[in-house]
Amino acid sequence: EHGNEFIKNLAIQTKCHTSMPCVPTNLAAAGEGPRTNGQASKDVLLPSDNTAASFWITNPENTIYSVKRLMGRKHSSPEVKNAANRLSYKLAEGANGDAHVIIRGKSYSPAEVSAMILQKMKQTAEDYLGEKVTDAVITVPAYFDDSQRQATKDAGKIAGLNVLRIINEPTAAS
Repeated sequence: EHGNEFIKNLAIQTKCHTSMPCVPTNLAAAGEGPRTNGQASKDVLLPSDNTAASFWITNPENTIYSVKRLMGRKHSSPEVKNAANRLSYKLAEGANGDAHVIIRGKSYSPAEVSAMILQKMKQTAEDYLGEKVTDAVITVPAYFDDSQRQATKDAGKIAGLNVLRIINEPTAAS
């Protein structure tokens, strides 16, 4: 079918969102660490059935959301300082000076958190297509600067994807 060919050719097209969308964009840590629905407690819990969203009510300091606001930003930047005042989870400075999130005492870069989400999306696409997905086109907000785009590309690489292109959301929508 035409739809499957599009998915095969472009692999995964994921969209960064600013609010709670149908595409998973937040995660929660439970038990020993982050996890995925139906998987061992070492991965990430994604809100495909609103479990991460529900988890936020009882454990907000271990529920990560709005991580795209931290992508490619230094911990000392005004944007991160402003975000830190609104987020329920802890932030820390990574070894390279970038903003990191703390989940159950462990530091993760925004690219690592995004990679967990991309891995889940990759698995969903593979389950649907019945074949391996290796390439991705990822959309980002048009205002993303070079460091934010590079962090997004890094997330794809961490997730085991060959990122073919990073394109602006408005371009993808047209």
